[in-house]
Amino acid sequence: MHYHHLSVGEREEIQLGLWQNVSIRSLAKRLKRSPSSLAREIQRNLPPERRQYTPRVAHERALEHRSFRGRTERLKSDCIRTYAVAKLKAGFSPEQIAGRIRSDLHVRISHEAIYQFIYAQIRRRGNGSVKPGCEDLRPYLKRRHKRRAKKGMRKGQRVSKPNGPSIDERPVIVEKRSRIGDWEGDTVESAHHAPGINTLVERKSGLALITKVRDKTAGATREAIAKRLASLPAHCRRTLAVDNGPENRQWEDVEEAAGICCFFAHPYHSWERETNENTNGLIRWYFPKGTDFRMIPDEDIAKVEHALNTRPRKRLGWRTPLEVFTRGVALHY
Repeated sequence: MHYHHLSVGEREEIQLGLWQNVSIRSLAKRLKRSPSSLAREIQRNLPPERRQYTPRVAHERALEHRSFRGRTERLKSDCIRTYAVAKLKAGFSPEQIAGRIRSDLHVRISHEAIYQFIYAQIRRRGNGSVKPGCEDLRPYLKRRHKRRAKKGMRKGQRVSKPNGPSIDERPVIVEKRSRIGDWEGDTVESAHHAPGINTLVERKSGLALITKVRDKTAGATREAIAKRLASLPAHCRRTLAVDNGPENRQWEDVEEAAGICCFFAHPYHSWERETNENTNGLIRWYFPKGTDFRMIPDEDIAKVEHALNTRPRKRLGWRTPLEVFTRGVALHY
């Protein structure tokens, strides 16, 4: 019987099963694997100091081990290798590269092949140093953030009255992500509570608009939103969901200046603006917590915005947010 290595998806199933206290035997039956194989996998990847199984780390460790045995699947040509390296450095994951290369270069490679190519650059023995003439591409692999549970209110916290219309009043169609023009907004703080950036994310396409704000006032936020949205076609600015922060108190002026309907998420319900929250996490990869945005040139902000909007997304069929948004604009006319 031929043995197939565990995939990333199977390792994520293992993690979920461990969280749910599912037995090894039940997990093995679900994955159609032998219980002993799963037991060895979990034992290998549960270091005593951590006691937490992490699928991405386990998968990369397995690929590294396989590459040491010389059984790597090589990327077939210089063109493919150059493409893969360039996209890694642009922030793409191996899965995004494999999904996008089909339309860009009209070839098919697996994300496993890209992982193996990355680890083939490392010495087979020793302390993980890079082979002569090779480049260490491991730093470009992003680690997944820990899952965060939906947070409720802590004891003693008071629910402030919403600044304006509740998100419950927003049209139901917004939840379907079937049209262009429904946005989510937020503020990413700078170091030492200095002025940061305003982020707007379109729900269907995931298009991100990132703007530095001059200060933390509601007026500065209003200006940033109006600056980015007012010039868009009317069907591209339908609704905007924001939180109840003081920077959003001039929502009526935002509606007038940007021609959009504002709605407020419930206090402490950040998941109601999940698209925006996820995008802010991607922005933090470029600008870590503690960044003083006053020291970041506008050109650098624009480069990050472009990088995010031209990165393919699995949920978009490996199209980019910019492609989906642009097509949505064009189809309206």
